[in-house]
Amino acid sequence: MAELPTELAVTLDDVKQAAARIAGVVVHTPCLRSETLSRIAKADIWLKFENLQFTASFKERGALNTLLQLAPEERKRGVIAMSAGNHAQGVAYHAGRLGIPATIVMPSFTPNTKVTHTRGHGAKVVLKGDTLAEAGAEAHRLAAEHKLVFVHPYDDPRIIAGQGTMALEMLQDVPQLDTLVVPVGGGGMIAGCAVAARGLKPDIKVIGVESAGYSAMRQLLAGEPVTAGGDTIAEGIAVRDIGRLPLSLCRDLLDRVVAVGEVEIEQAICLLIEIEKTVTEGAGATGLAALLAYPDLFTGRRVGLVLSGGNIDTRLLASVLMRGLVRDGRIVRLRLRITDAPGQLARVATIIGKAGGNIVEVQHQRLFGGVVAKAADLDVTVETRDRHHMEELVSVLKADGFAVRVLEGVEA
Repeated sequence: MAELPTELAVTLDDVKQAAARIAGVVVHTPCLRSETLSRIAKADIWLKFENLQFTASFKERGALNTLLQLAPEERKRGVIAMSAGNHAQGVAYHAGRLGIPATIVMPSFTPNTKVTHTRGHGAKVVLKGDTLAEAGAEAHRLAAEHKLVFVHPYDDPRIIAGQGTMALEMLQDVPQLDTLVVPVGGGGMIAGCAVAARGLKPDIKVIGVESAGYSAMRQLLAGEPVTAGGDTIAEGIAVRDIGRLPLSLCRDLLDRVVAVGEVEIEQAICLLIEIEKTVTEGAGATGLAALLAYPDLFTGRRVGLVLSGGNIDTRLLASVLMRGLVRDGRIVRLRLRITDAPGQLARVATIIGKAGGNIVEVQHQRLFGGVVAKAADLDVTVETRDRHHMEELVSVLKADGFAVRVLEGVEA
């Protein structure tokens, strides 16, 4: 690890001042140990529940720290921000509290729940562009046209200092932590957390996590050209352009940045719900996804994971959970070739029921796929205990004379 620089554009004192500024308004969220995740990871795992903020995201910290430092004349003119959702809600909520007019430009892919909540806080929402960069260009245009104060989501020392208050709280509550794992979008959160954490504990490891399709920070730190794009469930960190100030801080302070895939993020969301009974959005689950994808980095260490937000669309969440059940073999679709005669469906249902399976859905196929005239394919969707139970069901059906094939669902 590099030596801690003596001069930084954002300092530990800046973070401490931000903490004093926002105290009593932004929630000091709990940082709690997970017994089960610690056992899975063979490490000491602590979770920082930023999804428990009022807007369900850490973004309130930097937004409020920035708004509180505006001059009276700037407050009167109003503010504008560009955001895929969480920064938007943080700015909108606290601007509304402080009586500051707020306009938010959001890219077209922003989840409906984030758009609705942002409007609910009293902000004017403009949907523009297919990327965060395009939304940012429109926000800058509107700022110049209407003389609004632009509140950048990550490339601003006030934002960075505000986000760093998270790490300050984590090390106050759990001083024995030796590793922080922080999601990376534009870089403001991890830059602030690195400033605070390494300012308090120079030897602490700070590891960033990006989605595989948006690995700009990792690429820049490695001196590689930035290639980013595509769909991701972690839209909150789907950022191509890293801020210049966060990048300069991260060059000095980060140990490593890793990338995680979509399947790993989905699995992390499911685990956090099942184990911790807490809802995170895709970006908020990337820390746990990294823990699962790179176990050798964390074995035996005392690790703090930032659950940065919980604003996930409910339909998307339902899909993720169902896909998780399919991956685990807890929902399976079986195709059986049966005689097209009375009583066959009842016979299959009885066998499955006696074996402990719960039938969710049944479909007959008599016309396609090479089915002979006196036979039918029966697709049965069954709820099971686990993959081993699924294999037991298949064995029992085969023992009773049925030809059975397991139809794969989603990527494992």
